Amino acid sequence: MDLLAFGFGSGLAPRAPGTVGSLAAAAIWFALPAQTFPHSLLLPVLATLAGFWICGRSAARHGAGDHPGIVWDEFAGCWLSLALAPAGLPWALGSIALFRVLDILKPWPIKWFDRNLQGGAGIMLDDVLAGIMAALCMRSVYLLF
Repeated sequence: MDLLAFGFGSGLAPRAPGTVGSLAAAAIWFALPAQTFPHSLLLPVLATLAGFWICGRSAARHGAGDHPGIVWDEFAGCWLSLALAPAGLPWALGSIALFRVLDILKPWPIKWFDRNLQGGAGIMLDDVLAGIMAALCMRSVYLLF
């Protein structure tokens, strides 16, 4: 379970474990075969649902509300941003970058979820929301141009 919670070891990075975890998630995403839109949602949705349990259990095991090394939430959020972003490498890279910015800065309503929810839900939902918001922003820019 910790293997997943700590993003296959990426969460053990001494600096910026969330960013390293997001880059590891992106590498896995790009290594997978291309999927049609409905099928591309399968991995992030399953990662999110499993993440409530994975992150909650790992945080409890390590005695931390949101241990900095737990990056499975970044995996799920990054994968959601990639699944929902417009097709194409520039849009994918922009979505990953925007996901990280939103996850770090935590604008409303992301900050509300981060501060008010506990356990696995508290760990997961701010990143899931950041991933969705990043993709929606990228889609908005795509539609405008």
